[in-house]
Amino acid sequence: MAYLWDGFAILAYFALVVGVGLRSARHHGQNMRDFSVGSRQLPWWAVLASIVAAELSAATFLGTPGEGYHLRNFTYAQLAIGTIIARIIVAYLFIRPFYDHNVVSIYEFLQIRFGKGTRDAASAVFLVTRLLASGTRLYVAAVVVVLGYEMVHGAAATSEQEIWIYGGAVVLVTALTTLYTAAGGIRAVVWTDVIQATVMGGAVIYALVSLWYGVGGWAGAQGVLNQPHDLQVFDSGVDHSKGVIANVYGILGSEYTIWAALLGSVFTTMATHGTDQDMVQRMLTAKDHHKSRLALVLSGVADVPIAMGFLFIGVLLAVFYQLHPDPHLPVKNPEVFAYYILHQLPPGARGLLIAGVLATAMGSLSTALNALATSFTQDFWVPIWGRGANEHRVVSAVRWSTVVFAALLALVGTVTAAVVVYSPHARIIPVVLGIFGYTYGSLLGIFLLGLTTKGRGSDRGNLIGMFAGFIGVAILSGLPWDLFNAVRGQSYDISGNVVHLVQGGWARLDNGYIAAPTWLVQIEFPWRVMFGTIITYAVAACFRKEKPWS
Repeated sequence: MAYLWDGFAILAYFALVVGVGLRSARHHGQNMRDFSVGSRQLPWWAVLASIVAAELSAATFLGTPGEGYHLRNFTYAQLAIGTIIARIIVAYLFIRPFYDHNVVSIYEFLQIRFGKGTRDAASAVFLVTRLLASGTRLYVAAVVVVLGYEMVHGAAATSEQEIWIYGGAVVLVTALTTLYTAAGGIRAVVWTDVIQATVMGGAVIYALVSLWYGVGGWAGAQGVLNQPHDLQVFDSGVDHSKGVIANVYGILGSEYTIWAALLGSVFTTMATHGTDQDMVQRMLTAKDHHKSRLALVLSGVADVPIAMGFLFIGVLLAVFYQLHPDPHLPVKNPEVFAYYILHQLPPGARGLLIAGVLATAMGSLSTALNALATSFTQDFWVPIWGRGANEHRVVSAVRWSTVVFAALLALVGTVTAAVVVYSPHARIIPVVLGIFGYTYGSLLGIFLLGLTTKGRGSDRGNLIGMFAGFIGVAILSGLPWDLFNAVRGQSYDISGNVVHLVQGGWARLDNGYIAAPTWLVQIEFPWRVMFGTIITYAVAACFRKEKPWS
């Protein structure tokens, strides 16, 4: 009987979201402009809620508490400082040109500024990166389903069962989200995001109150949080016992420091909110660039309490399970919050929290689907296959593209689940954010070049710059050595190739694996976009504007 209340809450949520999504599709979405940017008639507060809902994926809902649980402090929230600075830059540098040129896909701006080659390259980078990043996020929502299965059956699922459950949950969430996204376009996305943001907010508040009383309030928390780095908010990453160079290497090799917030996070957010069709498309639904700026900047302000709230859940989870040890507690940090929801909350409330997890997954998925389909249709289908096509054919193409990308996202989510099942110590936030870190610096570098210069940059030079940015970040992130280890595995039997790499100073041995040499700085994920942007911009700026490719 207890599970019936949970099921009722979840089904009610699904019915509400799908119903509102399909309702918003009535008499709308008959042309590409309406389907993709809602004829730029949506209110700014709805755009604000949609931005927040898109940012708070299931990876955030479970992964951010996982970071708080793992670190027992708030240093991850430092990155929110950079997101506010970056949104102000995007609001006053990026948004108006997109409105002035009346673009549907933001990569149209690059064709206007440089040429078709740059537009195609940037759009292709977005399509591949967003497919991988959103697919990776998608699997996280299924964590709560796997744990729920284990709770009902009273036994841990085998690896094969876990993968099947993950796959089934991913397909179900994707299918329901695709239904209203393909029917209603961006209007359905935005209005369902409003519902999802509301459900998510209620779920977070309930979880905080429940945990607060569960640990005995502040007095109970203080008795556990007594280590030097517990409840820390700011971390400079500076070790005064080391020299300047050693500290620079240490800061670039750290994930959450104030320097990552003031530099790395600024570039990362500029990329995600200024060059990613996924996020910018919803900003272009506002009535004008002034309303769009307002929604964007306020979403940055809202990020601070949201991040702190999710991290506080994680910190309280660390306290709760130290006070109430549980031998069955998952070893994967992102699963701890899901485990708490299923095993500690009463029926009904448990269903609300599960709906909150699903809300975050569907919110970020719907906008990814709409953005992927819009970018593909506008940047590739229309120029190649749809020249002279009427509006009905174009809208039909974007809807079918939505379905195809939904299938691809579900596939990526299922494969990601299979990988994580066999890598139980993986931390979700670095994995998810790390995917676009390799490519979005290249995108941001080209957009900044187009927005801040008039005569620099060309199709050919931009492609060289984007490639240089990717290679630079890959090397500084240790990707070549990681790929080598993925193929070779851990081995103490040193082959001739490894000997040559080590003797030549191109690698070092670390517990049976090879790693980057000590002389080469290795950067963590918050720094990847910044370095990629700087390299791309510097290389591409060496070329002068030329006649666009035909």
